[in-house]
Amino acid sequence: QVQLVESGGGLVQAGESLTLSCAASGSIFSINTMGWYRRLPGKQREAVAAVTVDGTANYADSVKGRFTISRDNAKNTVYLQMNSLKPEDTAVYLCYAGPLLQRYWGQGTQVTVSS
Repeated sequence: QVQLVESGGGLVQAGESLTLSCAASGSIFSINTMGWYRRLPGKQREAVAAVTVDGTANYADSVKGRFTISRDNAKNTVYLQMNSLKPEDTAVYLCYAGPLLQRYWGQGTQVTVSS
């Protein structure tokens, strides 16, 4: 089992920045990919960014150039640096670890961007 604990959400104004953190514990030795999804109000969950253990990252088109995902393997923590936030980024951000067929999820952290 893997446990994921997110932190760093909050309320900001458009144009500001936030950094989310997700700390993993438990049986993490086999986990290659960690990342973030978000659940926008009234919509399905969508992928935001992911990073592999060697640092290879990919992003949703909607956040490219504004968000940066990084990973500290020594701390078993993944970060999401979010810059130039927009009201449409308002969502519950969910951290995950593992492949699609065996994925672990955090509880989510709310990010609200006011205009």
